[in-house]
Amino acid sequence: MEPRLSPVRETNSCVRRNIIAVTLAMILVFTVPSITWAQANPRAEYDLKAAFLFNFAKFIDWPATSSTKSHSAFTICVLGRDPFGRALDDSLQGKMIRDQSLAVRRLNDKTETRGCQVLFVSSSESGHLADILEIVRGANVLVVGETPGFAAAGGVIEFTLEENRVRFTINTDAANRAGLTVSSKLLALAKVVHDGHPGKGG
Repeated sequence: MEPRLSPVRETNSCVRRNIIAVTLAMILVFTVPSITWAQANPRAEYDLKAAFLFNFAKFIDWPATSSTKSHSAFTICVLGRDPFGRALDDSLQGKMIRDQSLAVRRLNDKTETRGCQVLFVSSSESGHLADILEIVRGANVLVVGETPGFAAAGGVIEFTLEENRVRFTINTDAANRAGLTVSSKLLALAKVVHDGHPGKGG
């Protein structure tokens, strides 16, 4: 007869398995190649980026005093021309961030951004990045974009495409300014930069 683990040891073992499973799931989500985006399914890129936004929110902590704690919904906003279509709404349907439901808002005016916990800045707004960052300064907003140099210019996370894969760059200076704590697991999968300077890959 095999020895049975004590309840405490069984619980610890279960926790370790869950942590490993979550880490492996993140690695799979963040490294899935999409070789045929351009030829067969150009929307697949934004399906994947929508999944990324959800995972970013899971592996970043907002301060306890943040407005995210007092809102009934955790809000992901898209500013400018929306490249996601229904992909963002569909990928977030029924999901939760901690104990909060998820909501998606589309914004046409950059002055509406302070109600957002995650703000995706469309490439259509690249000429207004400095103004957008000034508006959210002092707010606990995760600012994400995809225009070249977005992170080095002061955005928190920048999507990039490398060898037909979605990658991402994190500006840790910008995250600190926003009062956001980025998980070491997420940083390990990212290229890290600082304000105005390219960084080393993760």
